[in-house]
Amino acid sequence: VTITTRLLVSHLSGIRHYEKDITKVKEEKEKANRALKLTKPYQDKEQKEKEGKGTEKADSVKPRKEHEGEVKSRNSKPGRRDKEFEQEEYYLKEKFESVIESLKIFKNDPLFFKPGDQFLYSTYGFTLLSAVVERASGQKFADYMLKMFHDLDMLSTVLDDNEAMIYNRARCYVYNKKGRLVNAPYVDNSYKWAGGGFLSSVGDLLKFGNALLYSYQAGQFKNTNGKLLPGYLKPDTVAMMWTPVPKTEVSWDRDGKYAMAWAVVEKKQQYGCCRQQRHYASHTGGAVGASSVLLILPEELDSEAVDTGLVAPPRGVIVSIICNMQSVSLNSTALKIAREFDKEKWAQ
Repeated sequence: VTITTRLLVSHLSGIRHYEKDITKVKEEKEKANRALKLTKPYQDKEQKEKEGKGTEKADSVKPRKEHEGEVKSRNSKPGRRDKEFEQEEYYLKEKFESVIESLKIFKNDPLFFKPGDQFLYSTYGFTLLSAVVERASGQKFADYMLKMFHDLDMLSTVLDDNEAMIYNRARCYVYNKKGRLVNAPYVDNSYKWAGGGFLSSVGDLLKFGNALLYSYQAGQFKNTNGKLLPGYLKPDTVAMMWTPVPKTEVSWDRDGKYAMAWAVVEKKQQYGCCRQQRHYASHTGGAVGASSVLLILPEELDSEAVDTGLVAPPRGVIVSIICNMQSVSLNSTALKIAREFDKEKWAQ
């Protein structure tokens, strides 16, 4: 088979996640699909009733399950124990000196399906991706990423290295089997730097979101008399990253599809004066003792403002939430916050 980097970033590679038993994975997917089929008629009926009453559609978004996709917490009590976190490999304590070395965890395991055929979220797919980055750049993955974070002015974003002294590092928490709050167990994330091994701050994630949104919109602003600096990435690159990929799915947002390392909801409105679906990109994060989300809601730019240069990028709303608690569903909260700020802007 051939596994490309595009398949890796869209989780279509066939490489396993933490569950090694393909039968269990298939059973979980079938169960999730059945649940979706059962709830969809009710959701559609509820939506039509609300539309008939002329209610605000933006507030009808239901909480979705999410994973580091590594968390499944649909309609759950915040911080409750999750089956996902019962996988032993979440709690590895072994120190890996390089991303190449960490490939040994899964390199001899069979693929769960032919690459490109099905979607399966895989942290190990991103471990392989980090090895590709390391070989292609000729630098250690950590060095390459830290240089990039420095360029983006994300000075609080570092490796979650247990041995390093990291200023203001937060303590993480979980609920035990009795439902009591306890300190999160010791883990070593050196086996998955790319898929869940960085520490950051809300401010740094906002800078990251702004850099992407600026890059995405920079090409749309024509008459700036050369005063507009280029984005960190080319506009076409971000547009490609935020374009839904066929055969993918998103567990934490039923309106979305997976793109390239991002979940994306496309702009859509099927009926006049009815529910509008705005274009936005987001990703949740979940690890032992922590949950997070970064959501980017680009502004629908007015052509006159863009042409006259009255405004400059980035234009939109970015929501960043970091929580030092395991299994907290945050995407729906972030979306509600983004919509409130967006609504307030247009009200002015």
